[in-house]
Amino acid sequence: MRPYLAILSARYRMLLQYRAAALAGITTQFFWGFIRIMILGAFYAASDVDPPMAFAAVVTYVWLGQALLGMLPWNLEPEIEAMVREGNVAFELVRPVDLYSLWYMRTLALRTASTSLRAVPIVLLAGFVLPWTPLADWALAAPAGLAAAGLWMLATVVAMALGCALTMLVHVSLMWTISGDGLSRVVPSLVSVFSGMVVPLPLFPDVLQPLLHALPFRGLVDVPLRIWAGHLEGAEAWTALGGAALWALALVALGRFLLARGCRRLVVQGG
Repeated sequence: MRPYLAILSARYRMLLQYRAAALAGITTQFFWGFIRIMILGAFYAASDVDPPMAFAAVVTYVWLGQALLGMLPWNLEPEIEAMVREGNVAFELVRPVDLYSLWYMRTLALRTASTSLRAVPIVLLAGFVLPWTPLADWALAAPAGLAAAGLWMLATVVAMALGCALTMLVHVSLMWTISGDGLSRVVPSLVSVFSGMVVPLPLFPDVLQPLLHALPFRGLVDVPLRIWAGHLEGAEAWTALGGAALWALALVALGRFLLARGCRRLVVQGG
């Protein structure tokens, strides 16, 4: 594990240097959090039926989603993309390490660095500053309890693993598509909608719920956020968490299979 932990540490520390980008991201995500809450609040005010989630739970769902946005598989590791496009992937293939594990650690660094720079300020602003303003009803609520907080941390780890596994599938696909521009534009849309990032999944029509629960994207946002809010608990929470963990393992296995197949057929650009 030493070489993989070394690349994780090195990439993480390098990505932490982009503080200006993180500050811009915090401002943007906080702004979009307000917009989403206003839109959802308008729907709640106009609705004449009992919603599947209380508005306070939806507000918490939105703020946590904005804080953990960096975990979502919405972009590629730029150096991996450049390696495949320019042919430098040949140097990766001769390293005495497992290529999938090496790329997975680079992806994990990309996800954790972005999240750690942005999550804490957003949580502090939404959870500790907003309650002292006229927008106290839009503040981030504390976890539903100690059990919910512990289960949320476990669900967040699983969501990170799942997000990296999905990103790795796009990285591996570069061996066939070279640029990856197509998938890198399609995947963020799929993830944003079906994970609950745009609209909380309980607010979708009942007819779509079986599909949403069957897809892997639910474990990225919906499961950990609803656990924090206390809207998903007990056996239902453990079942959803187990499903997300199984999807993460399955996607890692699929990524390894495709990478091994791609390496056997790879033609290095320029040679």
